[in-house]
Amino acid sequence: MSKRGSLPERVSPRLRAVWEMQIPEMREYAGVHDYDGEVLDLSPSGIRAGLARLGQGDRLADRHDQAHLEAAEAALRASYEIAEIHRWNPLVHLDNLDLASYDREYAPSEEREAARQRHLSSWPVAVDASLESLDRVAAPVARALLPGVRGLAEGVEDDSALKALGRLVARLEEAVQTGTDQCGLGEAVLRSLLGEPEAMPVDLGRLEERADAEKARLRERLEEDCARYRPGARPIELLPELLADHSDAEGIYAEATRLIAEVTRFTLGRNLIANPGGSCLVGPAPASRRWATAMMSAGGAYEDEAPAWYYVNPPDPAWDEEDKADWLAVFSATTLPAITAHEVTPGHFAQQRILISMASTDVRRSLHSYSFVEGWAHYGEELLVEEGFRQDDPRYAIGVWIEALLRVTRLACALGIHRGTLSLDEAVARFEQDAFLKGPAARAEASRGTYDPTYGRYTWGKLEILALRDEAMAEWGTRYSHRRFHDSLLAFGSPPLGLIGDVLGD
Repeated sequence: MSKRGSLPERVSPRLRAVWEMQIPEMREYAGVHDYDGEVLDLSPSGIRAGLARLGQGDRLADRHDQAHLEAAEAALRASYEIAEIHRWNPLVHLDNLDLASYDREYAPSEEREAARQRHLSSWPVAVDASLESLDRVAAPVARALLPGVRGLAEGVEDDSALKALGRLVARLEEAVQTGTDQCGLGEAVLRSLLGEPEAMPVDLGRLEERADAEKARLRERLEEDCARYRPGARPIELLPELLADHSDAEGIYAEATRLIAEVTRFTLGRNLIANPGGSCLVGPAPASRRWATAMMSAGGAYEDEAPAWYYVNPPDPAWDEEDKADWLAVFSATTLPAITAHEVTPGHFAQQRILISMASTDVRRSLHSYSFVEGWAHYGEELLVEEGFRQDDPRYAIGVWIEALLRVTRLACALGIHRGTLSLDEAVARFEQDAFLKGPAARAEASRGTYDPTYGRYTWGKLEILALRDEAMAEWGTRYSHRRFHDSLLAFGSPPLGLIGDVLGD
């Protein structure tokens, strides 16, 4: 038996080949700490070698697990062979260098610090490999990710590592000045990036129609709950007031901590999921991860118990007061409860904790469909509305509809940017008009679409889970319960959307 945090002795060579092409994810989200201190070779030759190892070895005995593994292999080919993300997307290189995973207390501090130093000593080689690959970075992509790459330097004192990072920063600064403004990947590449990881074909036109229909439904629900909060009030009139009701950064951390207890108590009281257990701390993300407003670092299936981190990111201190207020509006008293349900319970934290206790195979414990992961968390927000969370205070539901409009706008903008039907400025306007964002928050969301072309996965995943739930209700009849459905679904881990129907059995 392997020790916690080490490579399981039973893992198949075929699965290991997938792991070794996503070392940062395996280290942080699966908790395989044999990869501590290691970096990926993201040079063209390193990527070719990794791709060549995929698919080699025996099939797995479990039909579902074999299909899940094949989807993970296809996802890597779509990313690195078809989309060639290592050539244009600095995010994969940022993740490769990122030291933030060593902050969680999964092991004694001296062990984590030693791993951090090994990782730092690999930065020069890793950056050399990155510079071999990064020859197609568009200016908007470089501009969006430069702060995160620069943030990698926070707390680093190793001169060799800092000099190496400086070379990467210089390459991105050059791309800001000389790179193309064209970010679109094209329909064929986008279909591959969306569909291959999910083991299902994707009709982009049909997906756009579903996004439009969902936006219309959400606007209707938003209008209803705004009128319930204040009779006769329209969203465009009421939301500025509601979104302006927020604490300063320190107050947001305290409020988020209190909300964790509230949403967890309600979710378990309604018997919606198994008790996830564990503990979750709240605070600002490391500087390298401040490209998003909030995120979860929950820990992995192969490591010892450690607190998770719910990162809530403050505005940039260099911004003026108006921009800071626009950013903090994301964490208003109306929207922060929905964000907490998404990130913590019944969302990411709870899903990962239940995966650790219920998923029984290495595939299910380590390979994640991010459309399922984000879809589940997004589904969880609305599930609490259905179950009556804060039913006497319409602000929770209003917050859910606002967050859902943000997610469906991501889907629409990703489709538009990469099919060439939306410019970046038009995408910014869509976030301002359809998702009620302002200033840097709207631009940050639109810019994310340039380097995260599948960030429409939140809405897509939610819609697929809801469709499956309807099937389960029809098939199981009086034997249906939310708890049965959720337990059955989460026992598969984070399965590709094309495989979630296995919940219904043969």
